[in-house]
Amino acid sequence: MYRLIGGKRSRAFRVLWALEEMALEYEHVPAAPRSGEVRAFNPSGKIPVLTDGKTTLTDSVAIIQYLADKHERLTFPAGSPRRGQQDGFTQFACDELDAVLWTAARNSFVLPEEKRVPEIKATLRWEFARSIKILAARLGDRKYLMGDTFTVADIITTHCGTWARNAKFEFDAPIVTAYFDRVLQRPAYQRALKR
Repeated sequence: MYRLIGGKRSRAFRVLWALEEMALEYEHVPAAPRSGEVRAFNPSGKIPVLTDGKTTLTDSVAIIQYLADKHERLTFPAGSPRRGQQDGFTQFACDELDAVLWTAARNSFVLPEEKRVPEIKATLRWEFARSIKILAARLGDRKYLMGDTFTVADIITTHCGTWARNAKFEFDAPIVTAYFDRVLQRPAYQRALKR
């Protein structure tokens, strides 16, 4: 059985969601970042952490892709052209959405107050809105990022969308808004929310 460590109001939710999508058995330990329980597995104290027997994995993207590859779900085969396209969406979400949101969070409440640069947040909001327009163009009229197939890239991208909504990042892209709303109706997402 897998053991997921990390509270669900973090990137650990991505892993929780993926575990639910794949209907895998797991134990969830909602430990806080930098807690002793987390540091026992990850010296940086960052969450999430997943243990699979004696193997410890960190970083939500790496964990989700590991699970997807291992169980041949939520992904295309490594080395295939479709996997390359999927990975392109994953990288886009990490570079253009997650990185912007994380920088805003760091300058809002993560960093010590004297290290924060609040003025950067206006630029980050502009950058995020621009990236959402690019996402809309890439998504087009597809149901999911990879067409009819729901993948890890959808989990990461939609998680960023919910993060943006909670952080009051505004954007005007009806195609992306409809996509987020559609993905958030998935039963596995709803189950993960209720855990």
